[in-house]
Amino acid sequence: MTTPRQVRTWVEKYVHAWETAAGPDIRALFTPDAEYHEQPYETAWIGRDAIVEGWLGRQHWQEGGWTFGWTLLTTTGDTAAIRGTGTYTELGTFENLWVLTLTPKGRCRMFRMWNNEA
Repeated sequence: MTTPRQVRTWVEKYVHAWETAAGPDIRALFTPDAEYHEQPYETAWIGRDAIVEGWLGRQHWQEGGWTFGWTLLTTTGDTAAIRGTGTYTELGTFENLWVLTLTPKGRCRMFRMWNNEA
């Protein structure tokens, strides 16, 4: 069972990886066969290497600064739902719903995000 503490730790590491844009930080979040899906952009990065490559291709989003706040909505079994708000100086504000599935060791094997520009 995924615990709120595991989710908090994972999200903190996610934000850190977004800040550092370091491949090892991103890789540490996901299982080798992880899937990362994002709507409405139809992003489907399959496998940890594709996720790292996809993330690194988005680092320009951070130009000018950004902030991220989040709230854990629920956990059930190995799955958690999170509401996030990302505010990017250059892109605007986005309300997100994340649904992620974590392994017992706290790595994500399935990440689904729905983005809505606020």
